[in-house]
Amino acid sequence: MPPAPDSRSDDEVLAATDVSVLLRYGLTQEAFRTALFGDGAIAAAVTLDRLGVLPRSLVFVAEIVRAGGLAYAAELPEPLPGPEPAEVLRDWLSGAAQTAATPEADTWAARWLEAVAEIVALRRSTR
Repeated sequence: MPPAPDSRSDDEVLAATDVSVLLRYGLTQEAFRTALFGDGAIAAAVTLDRLGVLPRSLVFVAEIVRAGGLAYAAELPEPLPGPEPAEVLRDWLSGAAQTAATPEADTWAARWLEAVAEIVALRRSTR
């Protein structure tokens, strides 16, 4: 059995992870998907949790992505409550929408947002 990886702090994960890049490539290239749903989802959850985003808000955005697509969700004036969380998510979604313009990518993006919501919920339940 391989040894367990070393634990990293939230700040170390954030410093080592570019969520925008992982979204851009992880939605369209299977080789990046593990990193997107691993470190990318954790870094996104830490970022949004620190900004006070509730999990249900992310689930709602996931439903919008599933119904209207990444580009549509990226153009929402306030995809999350509050100007700073909205700007962070809008940047991530608009960057991803530039390269991931297929229904399959929209589905992966919605699943990713739901995964981020689950991580935020877990973080909140363990405080």
